[in-house]
Amino acid sequence: MGRRIAHHPRELDGLCKMLSLDMRVIDPAWIGMKLRKLLTYAEPQGDFFARIPGQEKSQSWPSTVAYMAQLMIHRYAMLGVLTQDGVPLEEMGVMVPEQSDLFSPETAAQPALKPLSGKPCPECGNHALIKKDGCEFCTACGHVGACG
Repeated sequence: MGRRIAHHPRELDGLCKMLSLDMRVIDPAWIGMKLRKLLTYAEPQGDFFARIPGQEKSQSWPSTVAYMAQLMIHRYAMLGVLTQDGVPLEEMGVMVPEQSDLFSPETAAQPALKPLSGKPCPECGNHALIKKDGCEFCTACGHVGACG
């Protein structure tokens, strides 16, 4: 019998390299943010049915990439670094909390970021897109757009 060699899409090499570099950032909030964004990554005809990590139930996943992101979040949760939702258990203070965290009771004592008036942001829709250091920057969600 001959041995079959499975080939993976070359695009996954770039994704793996990017995530490998992201895992080296000292604040686990960074890799948690990246993995949470990948949870909704869909591929045309790429959805499949697989087990939910750590559970006996299964669900439909939008892509292999989304499933791998959930597996990585689960592993970080097992190590006590992230929650099962991909949020860090301890804030290290390196990253600014995401927009949803800015108005939580825990951060009420901290000054909230005030969005500046600008053009509509393609990411969040708020009229808070300004030019900052030569690039479009949304003061509401942190989206960085075209530079130059």
